Amino acid sequence: MQPGPISLLFFGRDDAETDLQDGLLKGPVFRPTYAYREALSGRKLLIIGRKGSGKSAICRQLATPEGHPGASVLIAPDDAAGDEIRRFALQGLTPDTAKSLVWRYLFAVHAARHLTDHARAAHGRRLPASVRAVRSFLEANGESDDARLHERLRRGIGRLQSADLSLKAFGVEAALGIGGASEGAEASGQLDVLEAGVRAGFADLDCARRHPPLLLLVDQLEQVWTVEPESHALVTGLLLAAKHAISFYGNALRAALFLRADIYDTLNFGDGDKFHSDEIRISWTREALEDLALSRARASIGLPLTRRDLWEGLFPVSVMGEPTSEYIFRRSLPRPRDTIQFLNVCRNIADEAGHFTISEDDVLAATDRFSRWKLQDLAKEYLISHPFLRSLFPLFENTGYVVMRSTLEERFEGRRETLHREFSDYTESLTTQGVVDVLYSVGFIGVKRGNDTVYAGGSATPPLPDEHEFHVHPCFRPALNSLGAMELPTYLPSRARHPVVGHGSLAAAITAADVGPTVNRTVRLLNEVTAAGERLLRQLTRSGLPDSTREEVYVGIAQVMAAAEASRGEQADGGRLDVPRHVLAASGYFDALATRLATHGFRDRTVTRGLEDEARALIRSVGGSIGGGGGGGSDSG
Repeated sequence: MQPGPISLLFFGRDDAETDLQDGLLKGPVFRPTYAYREALSGRKLLIIGRKGSGKSAICRQLATPEGHPGASVLIAPDDAAGDEIRRFALQGLTPDTAKSLVWRYLFAVHAARHLTDHARAAHGRRLPASVRAVRSFLEANGESDDARLHERLRRGIGRLQSADLSLKAFGVEAALGIGGASEGAEASGQLDVLEAGVRAGFADLDCARRHPPLLLLVDQLEQVWTVEPESHALVTGLLLAAKHAISFYGNALRAALFLRADIYDTLNFGDGDKFHSDEIRISWTREALEDLALSRARASIGLPLTRRDLWEGLFPVSVMGEPTSEYIFRRSLPRPRDTIQFLNVCRNIADEAGHFTISEDDVLAATDRFSRWKLQDLAKEYLISHPFLRSLFPLFENTGYVVMRSTLEERFEGRRETLHREFSDYTESLTTQGVVDVLYSVGFIGVKRGNDTVYAGGSATPPLPDEHEFHVHPCFRPALNSLGAMELPTYLPSRARHPVVGHGSLAAAITAADVGPTVNRTVRLLNEVTAAGERLLRQLTRSGLPDSTREEVYVGIAQVMAAAEASRGEQADGGRLDVPRHVLAASGYFDALATRLATHGFRDRTVTRGLEDEARALIRSVGGSIGGGGGGGSDSG
């Protein structure tokens, strides 16, 4: 089929809330992932994921009739609501327990309001006394209206702190406290009465058996999160309250809490081990992200696109020799937001240029723009938990994307004092191992294990102290100007004008040059260069260098050999060439390459010693003096 104009293509908005309003997230575009199914079934209480991993998309889908067959309540605290909870404290209770009472009160009021509305709609006018009592409680305490969240919290917190809940509807005429009871005991006792009354109403209507449960959804806690202890207590209290609610109300109520991984992983409380079975972490495979991209492309264009239509019709077949889908998904973090943003910027650049489809140049331009976005976004994402993150990026700028531990230690030591001064509260994290752990956890670097580079996510363990090779994630390399495994020194042979050719043809050239009774000095010197290159390439194949670094060094050495071959041809054609200077340029390049490898912490002495030995041998071959030729091996780049 012939794809439609690229102007019709759209992969959706960056956030689920706007995407739902625009309509693209509705219907077949939403992908019912495993995390969604677990939250819907009630088997998982905590849905954990990184920013942009699709938490809010799941939450918003569950809040719709298509996503959850029963009633649902979405609770998304803003600054005002968060401030109310953070400031709440009760004498006699720990901060975690005190804040759990606020959440329990909020859940109980939402459950009570649902109970009375549901009873009227589904059970007729003759309601049990327990349901009438719940309705009376809501009216007596001013909770029958549709107040904003922070207003409801403000009223509830005031009543809990003063033990001033009106509980007459449940047969409690006066304050529950007795002489000497603490504020915490008073509030907890009153809350117990309220919850028991709501549970009785659910039981008398037999809601747990006859109707889908009420689903409480709590999202966007990052909006109220800080590093202060009060924020930790706010989230910990929420977890304790949700665990209590789903147990106390039985199958009449469920809850799903959507938490960013960086927030959840900082929590440290006594009952934390009781939540492991309630957790599910959102993860995305490349296949699932490709499916997401295809479904969104179909929805925007309104045609039944196939994968081939998308990746070989609307997008180029390949980018830099790599299939386009592989190119794109390898250069973005595995989460929907990154996929949507990368694909949209490819489309936008092509559309702005007036292209009918997306070209390879469009994707390459999008790669640079997207990489800059993501580097900035990473620092913002972890600004609260790792405020020093942005200051670590210069350690990786304008250098190779393969970084050995020893090199990272040297670079970090040069910045340690400054970092400790600027971020004095984080000195325990600002060590070499601490930096490795942080950069790995946020997805900035991966660790080389066997033949694979492992990035954060799934069940992979963090880097161990005896692991030494790290790779910057491909997503961030363009923004850092770290496009090669190692920044190679620049080779500038004297008057080497011919294109680089494969070194396999060198043997024939050498053999041809050796035919005859004598070999003049020019040919002999150029043969020394090619022979040195051949020996180095053999050593390289046996080396323990990282694969990507070995490939780049191979190319650099092959370039020197190819230039020697080209110079031989120029000499044979009668050209004039300063061959000693050319040989010394090769010597300088081999020496600079050895230095660069050592600087980057590549400890394979077979290669570095071989480069140094061959560099010295080439100097001896032209008479032992480097003269003015050393400049040919410039160490720039």
